[in-house]
Amino acid sequence: MKSHRMIRIVIAILMIMTLPACFNDRDWRTASRASAGIAPDPKITEEAILHVYGARAWGWRGWFAIHTWIAAKKSGEPSYTVYDVVGWREHRGLPVLHIRKDIPDRHWYGERPKLIREMRGPGVDQVIDAINEAVADYPWKHEYKAFPGPNSNTFTAWIGNRVPAIELDLPFTAIGSGYSN
Repeated sequence: MKSHRMIRIVIAILMIMTLPACFNDRDWRTASRASAGIAPDPKITEEAILHVYGARAWGWRGWFAIHTWIAAKKSGEPSYTVYDVVGWREHRGLPVLHIRKDIPDRHWYGERPKLIREMRGPGVDQVIDAINEAVADYPWKHEYKAFPGPNSNTFTAWIGNRVPAIELDLPFTAIGSGYSN
């Protein structure tokens, strides 16, 4: 009996200590969206580049999950195309699949991205073409569910499965990456 009570006390103390960390005073509207300085400058880099990034998810989800996205620049292009799935676009009546010319290695609302996969040089233009074809066929362009998916990691994994040349191996924290398998 005493051991059960002690366990409950320890759990209560841990909850009291960790619960405030679930709430922070950060505001997504003012969180950094600046470049992390990982991607080569497309204006001076002639070769084709493909990057897959991951950064801790916003808020409490970042404790255990990341958000992933793909950035690509074909040979000679002066900018990157960024492909990702963003759940809050659904609430605005927009497709969750978002494709745009953008900074490839932006902080994900204050979280520094990590490079998960890089491909450069000869043959990458063809891989980017295959990615564009796979993106056109992505089946959940208007659907998002944090768990179990489809979400940003479902998208990145789905592209990786459709374009095996990427040889993509997402980390365990890419929650939702197994949704499409």
